[in-house]
Amino acid sequence: MALLNLFKSKQEERSVEPAGFRDLIDGYSIEVMPRTAAKIEDFKTLLPKGTRVYIAHIDGTPIEEMVETAKRLTNDGFQVMPHFPARIIPNVATLEDWIKRYHNEAGVEQALLLGGGIPKPVGDLESSLQLIESGLFDRYGFKRLHVAGHPEGNKDIDADGSTKIVDEALKFKQAYSERTDADMAIATQFAFDAKPVIAWAERIAAAGVKLPIHLGIAGPTKLQTLIKFAIACGVGPSLNVLQKRALDLSKLLVPYEPTEVLADIAEYKAAHPESLIEQVHVFPLGGIRSSAEWMNEQLTGERHVVP
Repeated sequence: MALLNLFKSKQEERSVEPAGFRDLIDGYSIEVMPRTAAKIEDFKTLLPKGTRVYIAHIDGTPIEEMVETAKRLTNDGFQVMPHFPARIIPNVATLEDWIKRYHNEAGVEQALLLGGGIPKPVGDLESSLQLIESGLFDRYGFKRLHVAGHPEGNKDIDADGSTKIVDEALKFKQAYSERTDADMAIATQFAFDAKPVIAWAERIAAAGVKLPIHLGIAGPTKLQTLIKFAIACGVGPSLNVLQKRALDLSKLLVPYEPTEVLADIAEYKAAHPESLIEQVHVFPLGGIRSSAEWMNEQLTGERHVVP
C-alpha cells in the first residue's frame, strides 16, 4: 500500500494539462460490438450527444444483430458507423443487401471500409478498394466513409514489412475522396507511442494524402489484457511501451491509461496545427463504460496524469 501511495503521489506532482489536450479528445468516437452494446442499458447517459459510434463486425456475427444495434444507437441520437470488412462479405450482392438494410432499417449514412482480419476471404471481396469501386455507397446515399490506417504497418497486406501496397491504397482513396461528395477520414489501429504515429502522419502527408486522421487509442484496461490485444492485433514498435511498463512494478499495479500518448499527440498538434491528425477514436478494450467515463472525465476538466 505504501508503494502504491508513493506512486500516486509522484503522479500527482507531474499532473499536467497539455496544450490542446481537450481539443484533441473533444468529439471522440468509440467502438462497440452488438454483444458489448447489449450490456449498456442507456448509451444516452454514457456518451456525449451525437458521438460517432463504430460497430465492429466480427466474423460470424449475424447481420441482423448488427442492424439492430445500429438502429438502437441511431434512435438514441448517435452517429452510427458500422464496419464493412470485405473479407467476410461473400459477394457484391451481399454487400448491397447489407448497405440497404443499414440505410433503410437503421438510417445509417456512414461506414468504415476495411479489408478485415481473417486470413482468407470467404468470397469475391478482399479489400476496401473493391468496396469503394462497387459504387454502392454512393448509390445509397452514404455521406461519410472512413478507411483503415496502420501507422505501424500492416503485415496482412505488406508481408515484407514495407508500406508500398498500403501507401498506394491510401493514394487511391485520396483520389476517390476528391471526386466524390462523401466526407472521408482515416481511422487508425491503436498505438501506445506518439513517435511512430507522428512519423507516419507526416510521411503520408508528404506523399499527397490529405485525409484527416482519427487516431486510434486503447481505453483504460489492465496491462495484461492490453498486451494480449496488442499482440493479437499486430501492433508494432509501440508495443515496446507496454513491455517496458510491465517491468515497472509501480506501473504494473495500476491500469493502463492512454494519457501519455494523448498528451504527446496534443503537444505535437499544438505546435503543428496543419497536421492531418484531427481527433481520437477509442477502442474500449477494458469495457465501454470505463473507456467512456474516462474520456468524459478528461473533457470535464479532471486532472490529467502523465505516467
